[in-house]
Amino acid sequence: MLSRVRVWLNRTYAENVFFMDQLRRNPSARAVEIHATHGDADSPVLAAADTAELEPEGLSPAAYVEFALDQCQRRGIDVFVPRLHQAAIVAHRADFAAIGTALLAPPPEAVAVFHDKVVAYEAVQAVGVPVPPWWRVRTADELVAAVEELEAGGHKACFKPASGAGGVGFRVITRAPFSLAQLNGFPSPYVSLDTVVEALEQADEQVDWLVMPRLEQPEVSVDTLTGTDNRVRLAIGRTKNGRRRGFTQHEQWLEPARLIAEGFGLHYLSNIQFRMFGDRPVLMDVNTRPAGGLHQLSLCGVNVPWAAVQLALGEDTGVIEPPFLGQDYTVVSGLRQLRPVSVPHQRVEEVEPLLQSVPAPAPVVGAAQALPL
Repeated sequence: MLSRVRVWLNRTYAENVFFMDQLRRNPSARAVEIHATHGDADSPVLAAADTAELEPEGLSPAAYVEFALDQCQRRGIDVFVPRLHQAAIVAHRADFAAIGTALLAPPPEAVAVFHDKVVAYEAVQAVGVPVPPWWRVRTADELVAAVEELEAGGHKACFKPASGAGGVGFRVITRAPFSLAQLNGFPSPYVSLDTVVEALEQADEQVDWLVMPRLEQPEVSVDTLTGTDNRVRLAIGRTKNGRRRGFTQHEQWLEPARLIAEGFGLHYLSNIQFRMFGDRPVLMDVNTRPAGGLHQLSLCGVNVPWAAVQLALGEDTGVIEPPFLGQDYTVVSGLRQLRPVSVPHQRVEEVEPLLQSVPAPAPVVGAAQALPL
């Protein structure tokens, strides 16, 4: 009988409760126990785990590595899926291997390339992957010059941090002055150029932004699974066009994703994102970690989290072809139970209750689930 596999996810996204569910429902019928740590006691990944701990706050990357090594040794972790401080952790792969823990993450060189978007764009452009025009800006004058050049070419300018994950810090530049229109309805990513320039001129520190044209839909996120031999075992594109989502295996998306994953050694799970610039796909971003939406590939009949764990354990999966591509779908909020928490004692009036006490409903949190359209 095969022994159980112990997997640790550190400070990961709420959507990875589905990653954890898939590990437990693996097609090998292997027993899996999941450990989770997070800085937020109300993270649903803590509730979904078999064992869980709160992470200490304020640790430097080096101190966090020591914390992680202790967790792996104390908890008997077989496979560690690091998100927080990934770069520092993978630099100590040998230390984790020495205590019997495999890291489900690329080597340090690959993580370093894609930590900085400018370095990443220069690197992938050199191997023939198309990228959008871009400018690295640190001052108000550099921002204005980049915006004017883009607008002269008929494009709308946007900017985002040169390093960072997801859509944090992404804004679209507009020439319209700030007005009540920006205060009606939901917050918008659009921001006035004058407002941004004023903020930059008054700031005490430089920014480090990437300015580029706003790219058009569809957005295609290619999830790749790559072995330590640099061969891609699986590549499936998830398409997003407004609310509608779907899947693709068109080579205009998969071929450049394979080129990046194999050429830069993006071992195990990565997510490579493209959008349209004019009539051709261009690279938008590369994430050296499992995507939050990776579980959506279950609609194509594949369990990618488990295949990645198998690779980390040294079990070659071979090339994985999805038996079918799932139908188009959308993402809606669902319910997820949280761990009980200790609530500080409140002052209670010494009076007889008017109604019989009843148990309070368990707290829940919304999590993204895929539903067919």
